Amino acid sequence: MDALTQYLESHQEQFLEDLKAVLRIPSVSTEPQYKEDMLRCARHVADDFRKAGMTRVEIVPTAGHPVVYAEWLGAPGKPTALLYGHYDVQPVDPLELWQTQPFEPTIRDGKLYARGACDDKGQVYMHVAAIQAHMKVNGRLPINLKCVIEGEEEAGSDNLEKFLREWRKQLDADVIVVSDTGMLGPDQPALCYGLRGLVYTQIDVTGPARDLHSGEFGGAVQNPANALCAIVAGLKDSDGRITVPGFYDRVKPLTQAERDVLGRVPFDEPGFIHEAGSPVAFGEKGYTTLERVWVRPTCDVNGLVSGYIGEGAKTVLPSFASAKVSMRLVPDQDPKDLFARFEAHVRKLAPPGVTLKVHDLHSAPPFMTDFDHPMLQAAVRALARSWPKPPAMIREGGSIPVMATFKETHGLPSILMGFGLADDNLHAPNEKYNLTSFHGGTKSCAYLYEELAKGA
Repeated sequence: MDALTQYLESHQEQFLEDLKAVLRIPSVSTEPQYKEDMLRCARHVADDFRKAGMTRVEIVPTAGHPVVYAEWLGAPGKPTALLYGHYDVQPVDPLELWQTQPFEPTIRDGKLYARGACDDKGQVYMHVAAIQAHMKVNGRLPINLKCVIEGEEEAGSDNLEKFLREWRKQLDADVIVVSDTGMLGPDQPALCYGLRGLVYTQIDVTGPARDLHSGEFGGAVQNPANALCAIVAGLKDSDGRITVPGFYDRVKPLTQAERDVLGRVPFDEPGFIHEAGSPVAFGEKGYTTLERVWVRPTCDVNGLVSGYIGEGAKTVLPSFASAKVSMRLVPDQDPKDLFARFEAHVRKLAPPGVTLKVHDLHSAPPFMTDFDHPMLQAAVRALARSWPKPPAMIREGGSIPVMATFKETHGLPSILMGFGLADDNLHAPNEKYNLTSFHGGTKSCAYLYEELAKGA
């Protein structure tokens, strides 16, 4: 066993305690009452990068929550990697569904439970530990490393693009590294080369000026709740295809090479559907489950609000109804173009007797990188050293908005090397991170720096 691996294995408990410390800070970016905790978390992350051995560390203010920047540039002639992650977390509601307190990290059955355990503090701190291991064992990193750890990913990254553009020259690099994705199983690592984009909307439907008695006015005026249901029902046809005109016009077809790559992915469809708690698989006709979640666009209702929803009966005809509707996009769909098409279609579907407002809450373009790129092959080698199975090349159904921004501002190959599992309850109660994922991921990060230093 080499000295680096020995250090990584002998210091696992320390790495875990370092992670627990940052997990105790409630860095919820979307809720104003946590503003001071956000700053406290940024300072904590910055201090840990300093302790690990980074030579320049700054907390960079933005119009929202600050960005933590860290760098070590002591490897002339070697590649420079730009690491991206985030220290903010999702809200914890509903709190009553948590088995333990969300900001008091708890280990049960080899899993670490806490908000942010996997998304994304646990994955950021794999890199912090890897940096520390190289510094302690070798006194240096094998590559140059720049780190951008933001505080607004869970809130839409509103201020990150401005930061990236203002710091463009300082952020020059050869490859971008992100650990905010997943693996296919506890012993099956994966490299993600594609992410879906996103358009997140809100449809507001208003009818009468106030709530009305359904016996007195029912049948005489349009019910906004009924109208909204008709709109939502009209967004898809019976085959699960989205009815927005032109929605599929720019969907990029799969190449045969990519079909071959996806065909080698070890995917357990029955297990995947069972894990979701759904009785059967369902989706767009003519596509497999894997294709539906990775390479096809979607349109889904995320929430509905209208009228009386308390206990018992109240015969009310509501004056207002609202729905959150999101669309996942694939290459080469454009969020701005599709929102305009979506809004026009929603207005066409609306029955008479109501007024509409359709809001574009936030969006992100889809992202793709070349899965044959030498930088990605360095990650393949690193994962092969860390895990019993070779990595699968995958796409993911989620969105990381900054990836499209990086592609525009830097135009670099990207390594999306994450270690979350499908049952990690991201954005839900009882979020967790397997200790095998954390420790195996830490090794993978440390080895990645070495493999990148070797070149193609």
